[in-house]
Amino acid sequence: MSSLSSASGPLTPQSGLSSMLKEQAALLAELNRRQRTNLLAAYKPYSKQKEFHAAGEDYRERLFMAGNQLGKTLAGAAEAAMHLTGRYPDWWEGKRFDKPVIMLAGSESYELTRDGVQRLLVGPPMNEEDWGTGYIPKAAIIATTRRSGVSGALDSVTVRHVSGGSSTLLFKAYEQGRGKWQANTVDYVWFDEEPPEDVYFEGITRTNATQGLIAVTFTPLKGMSSVVARYILEESPDREVITMTIDDAEHYTPEERQKIINSYPAHEREARTKGVPSLGSGRIFPVLEENIVVDPFEIPRHFAQLGGLDFGWDHPTAAARLAWDRDNDVIYVTRDYRQREATPIIHAAALKPWDDWLPWAWPHDGLQHDKTSGEQLAIQYRDLGLNLTIERATFDDGTNGVEAGVSDMLQRMQTGRWKVFRNCIFWLEEFRLYHRVDGKIVKERDDVLSASRYALMMKRYAETPPIPKGRYRGAGGSSSSWMAG
Repeated sequence: MSSLSSASGPLTPQSGLSSMLKEQAALLAELNRRQRTNLLAAYKPYSKQKEFHAAGEDYRERLFMAGNQLGKTLAGAAEAAMHLTGRYPDWWEGKRFDKPVIMLAGSESYELTRDGVQRLLVGPPMNEEDWGTGYIPKAAIIATTRRSGVSGALDSVTVRHVSGGSSTLLFKAYEQGRGKWQANTVDYVWFDEEPPEDVYFEGITRTNATQGLIAVTFTPLKGMSSVVARYILEESPDREVITMTIDDAEHYTPEERQKIINSYPAHEREARTKGVPSLGSGRIFPVLEENIVVDPFEIPRHFAQLGGLDFGWDHPTAAARLAWDRDNDVIYVTRDYRQREATPIIHAAALKPWDDWLPWAWPHDGLQHDKTSGEQLAIQYRDLGLNLTIERATFDDGTNGVEAGVSDMLQRMQTGRWKVFRNCIFWLEEFRLYHRVDGKIVKERDDVLSASRYALMMKRYAETPPIPKGRYRGAGGSSSSWMAG
């Protein structure tokens, strides 16, 4: 029998194994190269990042306000790359461009633009061999032009779009003023870090003809600036703000989150970990969030419960569910709801599963007549199956002042008698931004807060769950618990 051989000599088991290992190593290297040069394909957003992306379908201007190192800039880069290339994943619910786009993107300085926006989109600025390892796939980068005077900085990138044409990305910086943001009509503007007001409006101007999108991603360290106020205080169907806290960043363990929180000075802690602008002396509830938030627990049956409603259309209709430990006089916010531009039948359908026995407190505008049906709002909700209280929300003495209700809530927070379930995200979002201007409460983005305030005012109507048929109370009261929601 002739021995096995190859052109270079006998083929032994050892040489065959070596050849297989080399082939496997080559395959792994090629797989790694493809992964490194197509980062976009592996992008899997957290729920808050996905919410930011989806909002682009309905809102022209979006603010993603988040703490440090939580993924806001990464989300901005991933979305920018999708629009530039036209490569959208199956889960995508946001705006789609079916043709090449012209995009402006930048930050406070050209150095920061290079080290943030450019690095995430293109790759390490100082290593041209690795350009294509950012969120714009290497195969989609047609050409780049350099910016003079700033080492490693790019001026523009030409990107291949799946439609067959090419998109243009122009890098900018705030430090040169609004004049440097002037360009021909563009489809998309991405501000990473908070821009000055004049630069922001220049970005909007560049998109007016196309009705293009504005995306802003930053940590609000400048407090209630004009740009932040535009989103929070000026209601518009064209604008939306999404906030992301350290609790929404799934890559941190609870221990890591606490260590990060403790590392920041107290006056910056909420901005850097929760994306909350510093409101200073204007904040209505100047208490630490950690002092009022609790993990959800099963509500004891002897706790009295009720809901609160705040009616709306342009601003959301909102609801909150409260549980009252009457023995210790502690109120718990156990559930919340918020939705804009929906009819009573939609809201009622969402709230009826909270329990048909649950009493609902409601404000004075429930006495107003609906323009379409001519019926009072309160009557409509009663007809739809919600157990509204017989009278509108007032205190025991018949008054209904906002300041009195806010004062009651604050005193309870300060004395440990107002707690909020951690999963009441709408309530907590509003709590973080509730503030005064010139001593007056700003009545914006306070819908769930108002609903909980109405319920607090009417706590005398709170009820305990009915005893299921066939079951009896034991001596001394209840013998079971009740899960709120």
